Amino acid sequence: MLNISGLRAGYKGTEALHGVSLEIAAGTIVAAVGANGAGKSTLINAISRLVDVTSGRITFDGEDITRLSAPDVVELGIVQVPEGRQVFAALTVYENLRLGFHRLLRRRDPALFRQRLDYVYNLFPKLAERANQRAITLSGGEQSMVAIGRALMADPKLLLLDEPSLGLAPLVVERMFDVLHVLRRAGLTILLVEQHADEALELSDYGYVLSVGHVAAHGTGESLRRHEAIAQAYLG
Repeated sequence: MLNISGLRAGYKGTEALHGVSLEIAAGTIVAAVGANGAGKSTLINAISRLVDVTSGRITFDGEDITRLSAPDVVELGIVQVPEGRQVFAALTVYENLRLGFHRLLRRRDPALFRQRLDYVYNLFPKLAERANQRAITLSGGEQSMVAIGRALMADPKLLLLDEPSLGLAPLVVERMFDVLHVLRRAGLTILLVEQHADEALELSDYGYVLSVGHVAAHGTGESLRRHEAIAQAYLG
């Protein structure tokens, strides 16, 4: 579904990715793990077209998207849950979720909106209870639910998750990974950038270990978890 070849990207002239290549097959979960500063978030933002790509190629379903705009990438079905959640604090839970449906608005199908909303509410019953609350009043864990739910409202083909467990209590992190297991069973294609490397690799079909903008290792999630040298050097 997604193929990245020789990707170089960064911020305001500072290169953070130095020739990264990776692949994501449809219906799989791929984890990108590594220490802080490894280039994980830059990778996701490059796919979303939120940072400058200086060279390399990104293809999605066979189409070259390297030079597309961020809105065009979303229209293709690549949807990101950004680091730090970035919910619209002044809006209600329902309003945040409705904004996520924007990609599908052109279909003018109220039944589809209700279907997506019910899907999100079934996945996160707490959001149905908090539908009319402003997002700023929610806990960190509930805001994470809003951020993931908002992305799912767009019915993504590829979901990009950037550090979804950041700043969450252990029990909330456990619940979040339960949800990712549900999405995995549903066949959603996911690129997961995650600080909890062991849990991320356990969940994933395949993994890439990033180190200072390079791919230091790659393999099945289980093989990376069991490789002692890789675990000690990159996974903590």
